[in-house]
Amino acid sequence: MALEVEVLPDALAVAQRGAEIFAAAAAAAIAERGLFTFAVSGGRTPWAMFADLAGKMPWEKVTIFQVDERIAPDGDPDRNLTQLQRSLPPGGAADVRAMPVWADDLAGAAAMYAAALPPRLGLVHLGLGPDGHTASLIPGDPVLDVSDRDVAVTGEYQGRRRMTLTYPVLNRARQILWLVTGDDKVDALARLRAGDPSIPAGRVSTADALVVADAAAAGSTS
Repeated sequence: MALEVEVLPDALAVAQRGAEIFAAAAAAAIAERGLFTFAVSGGRTPWAMFADLAGKMPWEKVTIFQVDERIAPDGDPDRNLTQLQRSLPPGGAADVRAMPVWADDLAGAAAMYAAALPPRLGLVHLGLGPDGHTASLIPGDPVLDVSDRDVAVTGEYQGRRRMTLTYPVLNRARQILWLVTGDDKVDALARLRAGDPSIPAGRVSTADALVVADAAAAGSTS
């Protein structure tokens, strides 16, 4: 099944559309189950999305998990958590579940984080790298072949090891939201749309998935 793709003019429009989708998914989940579980990746676009949600969300009914995180000390600017905490609306009471990347036993910490995940995440936000990676599912890393764990630890990539959700938990999610911006993503996005399994992103196969991309990433001048 081809991915549904929306192409918008720029990164700001993508963030705003992401906020609309987030709010709608949250409202439906809270009405049905009393709680919304969301997993967020890094990057600038989700932080702009959160800014657009200020005053619009019952944050006390939202639990936010991390899709991936760099192995780095608390407060390190490389940490996705650092940016996430800065971007959440002031006074927001969301329950943020940080990946325990500070642990001495990273494999044990990954197993503990997996045990804390719900059976199915309500919504997972994913980005897309120019090399076709998503989450911290990196080309050539052994983590790509993990099928018996929901959370795993990668080898080094761009100077850091990472903790990441794996395909089994991503593919169980109720909904995937891809937010893709920038003209360096044209090739990767084309391959994602084609379902190319030779890139890590092409192996995510949740049925309910939407790509929201800016014109630059889509290779469009319109």
